[in-house]
Amino acid sequence: MHDLSIAELIDEFLAARATRKPSVHTLSAYRRDLHLVVQLVEPAPLTVSDLSPRVLRGAFARFAASRSPASVSRAWSSWNAFFTFLVTEQVIPGNPMSAVDKPRQSVLVPKPLKGEDTPEVLLRAVSTADDTQRDPWPERDVVVLALALCAGLRLSEMLALRVGSVSGRPGERRVEVAGKGGRPRTVPIESGLDAAVSRYLDSRRVRFGRVGATAPLLVDRRGAALQRGGLQYLVRSCYRRAGVGDRVPRGAQLHALRHTFATRLAEDGANASEIMRLLGHASLATSQSYIEVTAEQQRAAVQANRTNRVLSELG
Repeated sequence: MHDLSIAELIDEFLAARATRKPSVHTLSAYRRDLHLVVQLVEPAPLTVSDLSPRVLRGAFARFAASRSPASVSRAWSSWNAFFTFLVTEQVIPGNPMSAVDKPRQSVLVPKPLKGEDTPEVLLRAVSTADDTQRDPWPERDVVVLALALCAGLRLSEMLALRVGSVSGRPGERRVEVAGKGGRPRTVPIESGLDAAVSRYLDSRRVRFGRVGATAPLLVDRRGAALQRGGLQYLVRSCYRRAGVGDRVPRGAQLHALRHTFATRLAEDGANASEIMRLLGHASLATSQSYIEVTAEQQRAAVQANRTNRVLSELG
């Protein structure tokens, strides 16, 4: 392996990572981040030994110029994993990434839907066929929203679902999720979401016939697997049809539904560990942020109490 080019070493690394069964999106992100930074190395490297800390710092400075801190941080992690692999394989003696600064990660600020009754308004509105649509499919639209609102699934996790991902005996139903970073998890689902899935599958059989357990769970109006852009468009159209577009935080479309799920868990007393398991967070600190935001909201509500304001004026 010592004589391999950087491109060949990247392929070796990705092949090794593939044995961990990460999602297709994760492997694509590794490949993209590694190749994009290589293209920015000056002068163009011939071997991995050309990637000194000084050269890497320059490449990452150019990479960071037009990208968000989150994107730079992800690329840094990709390269750190790549060099760790090369050290393990004894291709290089040490990992140079410790000499390349990593951006500070901004603290997660949850962005749930605004308005106490917004999830209910949204689901009720979408459950009714919209005559202005060319081919309305309310059962499918409801199940997409419900998987985020009632199970906290990410966009990529929804796209990876199969029909057989929802299983279990009555009263013990669950959805098996291929989580971020290759971390699978099981999310229990209650009767409401289970019924929504059943109604959707029944409507799908009417449209397209028999549905196998290995088939993609979510499909478009032609019966093909729903893609990322199609799912994002579907969620935006649901907001528009329900008239709640002004209640969706900027920069959070489908993710606002997942954040609403987590925020309501915290409001109903779930602890950070429970939220971490249900949402598939890698860090307990991420889950804790929902509890902290909820506590702030509760304190703000108490401060708004008119009796408290009178007390502050006494004395």
